[in-house]
Amino acid sequence: MKRVASARWEGNLKEGKGTMSSSSGALKELPFSFRTRFEEAPGTNPEELIGAAQAGCFSMALSAGLSEQGMTPQSVATTATVTLEPVDGKPTVSGIHLDVVAKIPGADDAKFQAVAAETKEQCPISRLLKPGTKITMNARLEN
Repeated sequence: MKRVASARWEGNLKEGKGTMSSSSGALKELPFSFRTRFEEAPGTNPEELIGAAQAGCFSMALSAGLSEQGMTPQSVATTATVTLEPVDGKPTVSGIHLDVVAKIPGADDAKFQAVAAETKEQCPISRLLKPGTKITMNARLEN
């Protein structure tokens, strides 16, 4: 299986602008710029999309892992915070923190934590990002 995405950039780094698209059409000429990436201007950026990919991948994989352990979740909500900071003078994605809340009636917390920890290490996007990106997590059950 292969998934396809593309980007086009016009102009120099600071004043230029670009768009990102995916073959599925989910992203269609999504605009991005220096200001949306390195400052706080509204819009998207590659790091935000990496966060969305990590959160989506993790949530699906956790649901699968929990189901294998006899704990079928009603919901899994994951927020991924991607840290972009200078490392050796170059912008680097240095870490991703996952905040996870799962609603699983009658679930055992220790079992849930074990499955969440394994999923953090083994979901496909986590495996892609290793070893250079530190992934941390706070996972909790919702009553």
